[in-house]
Amino acid sequence: FLRTELLPPELEGKIARVEGVVRSGVVGMVYDRRVREIPTLADVYRAKHAIEPYLKRTPLVHNPYLSRLLGCDAYLKLENLQPIGVFKVRGGVNLAACLPEADRRRGIVGASTGNHGQSLAYAAKLVGMRCVIAMPEESNPLKVESMRALGAEVEFHGGDFEEARLWAEEFAHGEGMRYVHHVNAPDLMAGVATVSLEIVEDLPDVDVIITPIGGGSGVIGHCIVAKALRPGVQVIGVQAEGAPSVYRSWKERRLQNAPIDTIAEGLATGTPFFTPVRTFIDHLDDMLLVSDDEMRDAIALLLRSARQLAEPSGAASTAAALKLAERLKGKKVALVLSGGNLPNEELRRILIGRKG
Repeated sequence: FLRTELLPPELEGKIARVEGVVRSGVVGMVYDRRVREIPTLADVYRAKHAIEPYLKRTPLVHNPYLSRLLGCDAYLKLENLQPIGVFKVRGGVNLAACLPEADRRRGIVGASTGNHGQSLAYAAKLVGMRCVIAMPEESNPLKVESMRALGAEVEFHGGDFEEARLWAEEFAHGEGMRYVHHVNAPDLMAGVATVSLEIVEDLPDVDVIITPIGGGSGVIGHCIVAKALRPGVQVIGVQAEGAPSVYRSWKERRLQNAPIDTIAEGLATGTPFFTPVRTFIDHLDDMLLVSDDEMRDAIALLLRSARQLAEPSGAASTAAALKLAERLKGKKVALVLSGGNLPNEELRRILIGRKG
């Protein structure tokens, strides 16, 4: 199932399949046997029904100010209004609904810079199972507090996501718990894909969907759903200039690691993954990079024009739209505000730096 042309040279010929598990000794990735599966549209509809008892539909709101500024009909998909302030909760809840009872008894483990961990913690609390989240040191304190309040055990390991992930995989194996990958988990993908389903249902003639890309599970949903239900729609992804691994991989059509130096922890992916990159090469219409300052400007703009609080990754789609204004003129554009977990101190710095 791996397209070997996507592999960096040092990985070619070094991927082994062992009892349905894919392992790479070079980058330390471990995936479960269903990594090869991209959810179908039917899976997404099943996820919609699975999460409905627990999560309310989020609004898709027309924004007159952005519409005038961009010369288009601009709509904001307000995923910052989710119970934990981020779209990924959809994936966590769907995963919990689909877990076998044996996995629920053992509990789940994840590695996260914040949003994936919150999603798993929220879902685990709903069904009463143990949840352990590994995070890099110096993680967003607001997200750490949220996970602990939901009952998750938070463990800090390493200076970046990759170090936390390696610890989490080893811990899950040692404890006999289910490790939930932040990207390559079909039930997570199907859950977060319901964002796209709601956009197309609420705005059937949408022309463009702009959405942030971290690991890529969210954008896979738009490629599955929006492209099926609205074949003419353009899906545009956004990454941070300070974490361009997926962008480089998409552009070069080969997996490319990249260093991370961005305020947007939701976009802080240094090591890209086969499944999303393969999907983006086949289905994504465009991808661009935005700077930290452009995301900060977009945060201030959203607060002023829409009265909505966005974290940097949540503001990335608006930052991208400002760069693409000429291309968007006259179109109906959905901007995914993916999350709103912004610490008070960071918000204060952004607003002070952008007075007037």
